[in-house]
Amino acid sequence: MLLQPGHDGRKYRNVLPTRVDPSSGYAALLRRYLFEKGERAPRRPLGPFRADAAALAAPVPAAALRATWLGHSTVLLEVDGRRFLTDPVWCQRVSPTPLVGPKRFFAPPLALADVPPLDGIILSHDHYDHLDPAAVRALAGRTARFYCPRGVGAHLRRWGVPAAKISELTWWDEVAVAPDFKLTATPARHFSGRGLSRDGTLWASWVLQGPRHRVFFGGDSGPFDEAFRQIGERFGPFDLLMLEIGAADAEWADIHLGPDEALRAHQLLGGGPLLPLHWGTFNLALHAWRQPVERLLEAAAPTVPLLLPAPGQRVEVAQGALNSQWWK
Repeated sequence: MLLQPGHDGRKYRNVLPTRVDPSSGYAALLRRYLFEKGERAPRRPLGPFRADAAALAAPVPAAALRATWLGHSTVLLEVDGRRFLTDPVWCQRVSPTPLVGPKRFFAPPLALADVPPLDGIILSHDHYDHLDPAAVRALAGRTARFYCPRGVGAHLRRWGVPAAKISELTWWDEVAVAPDFKLTATPARHFSGRGLSRDGTLWASWVLQGPRHRVFFGGDSGPFDEAFRQIGERFGPFDLLMLEIGAADAEWADIHLGPDEALRAHQLLGGGPLLPLHWGTFNLALHAWRQPVERLLEAAAPTVPLLLPAPGQRVEVAQGALNSQWWK
């Protein structure tokens, strides 16, 4: 039986027991934050990184599979003649206010004004580091549609996106982008909320199925073996997998993968080229900012094709593994 999200009529809940708050308490977490040593943010400025806006604006070839990582979970995907953007975040700080909160390590490598016309914007959930109101407003006229989990459409409508341009899906729902191209919302193990509200909207991963290629976008998720197995069996093999590796910690191990669990998820999904997300852009955890990618490189088997481009660097997935070492 395919996994379905829990819902009590008011809030969504995870299929597995999932701890969101630190088990040691916030006082212990504060002590760690204040006294644990580590380079949680770069000591020197990063970049500038520059995407090739002119190249990205050119028509997408019918057989293309390209990815341009713009930082964190924002990726410009070119798949089988179509162009999508995941979790658009251009803001300087990911928090309810621009005055405080985690600050971006480097400027976005592509200006909002240079984002080319899109077939769709794909949203995994409504947390501040995945959903930026200013970016939504700026891009609303440049995308054919927004695809999001149930409940997230209310945010979009509040920010001026016409309801007719929003598709809200629950797990395993699918929607046709074209007769030969569809998107499917798939399970994830996380939580949602903005401000003081929590879990009023759903969270999801996504499968993109074009006529030639299949892509998996994991969004945010903790370990979820049965879900990853079901997704792999139903949709795999994938030509590209995008999984989060950063902002992980033992205190919240149920809601983020981290490098080791990302590799396990990659295996359960059936393997394939892996583009790691959710690292190297914001200080959202207690680990060193380079730790996720360094651990990934250490733990990955030689057979795992890792795609590690610099921010803004366009990747031709068919060309195989890439290690830019931009973080060094």
